[in-house]
Amino acid sequence: MGYHGPVRRLGRRIAGGRTFPVLTVCLVILILWYVGAIFLNWQTEGDRLARMGDGVVPFGDHLAATLSAQRAVLPAPHQIAAEIWKTTATVSPLSRRSLFYHAWVTLSSTLLGFAIGTGLGILLAIGIVHSKTLDKSLMPWVITSQTIPILAVAPMVIVVLAAVNVTGLLPKAIISMYLSFFPVTVGMVKGLRSPDAMHLDLMHTYSASKSQILAKLRLPASLPFLFTSMKVAVAAALVGAIVGELPTGAVAGLGARLLAGSYYGQTAIIWAALVAASIMAGLLVGLVGLAERAVLKRTGARP
Repeated sequence: MGYHGPVRRLGRRIAGGRTFPVLTVCLVILILWYVGAIFLNWQTEGDRLARMGDGVVPFGDHLAATLSAQRAVLPAPHQIAAEIWKTTATVSPLSRRSLFYHAWVTLSSTLLGFAIGTGLGILLAIGIVHSKTLDKSLMPWVITSQTIPILAVAPMVIVVLAAVNVTGLLPKAIISMYLSFFPVTVGMVKGLRSPDAMHLDLMHTYSASKSQILAKLRLPASLPFLFTSMKVAVAAALVGAIVGELPTGAVAGLGARLLAGSYYGQTAIIWAALVAASIMAGLLVGLVGLAERAVLKRTGARP
């Protein structure tokens, strides 16, 4: 009796909170993934088994083959998990075969591009808010810049920088910056303009300068907007870093793993890299969220 009570309470908390819906969605996705793997691999594996045998393939063998295909059109989830385990737990993190090694290469350019993009976005937002000329002339270009596909921009950036002997981390970081500065700029512009007119009038009554209004009123008010935009920006920076690795034929990074899987027809390698990128993006967004809670709690700003 004493044991079942806590279990029931835990079950009610799970059912009434977010855990149960999330687990339900994950289970549905997992089932659909297995069904998709069976459907997409059925024909190719059936042909392979028919060539190996007498043309009659038992259903059980056919089904098992679709879930263990070496060159699957869509690998099953357990195959992706096995690939991730093989490239993380069975090799040294410093080895070029390690997913940790490739993740670190991509993470390095992601963080550098995110830092540059965030700083640039904040500076642009401050300029736009304080100058009508920049607001009218620069803001449309900031918005227009994001209409150009990153796949078209990345090769040009790589080629131009390589022509002036700039290679390695910086070109990928610039591509990450290109994607990450926009949400920060837009979010900060909205945040810097969020203080009430009454508060601005009060600051003017005290003869506060523009820099004082910025430091004492606009920046504190913009913090919730800044961190929300940074969550978007850090995920975009990761995408930019991976895209930046593709045109160079990189030998390191998650983009390099995508290329390797594509070259050798190993879709499990491709999906393992994509899962690793998704986990990394979630962790980065979570870290920004932790920083947001810490900063807002310390400054007393509204979440």
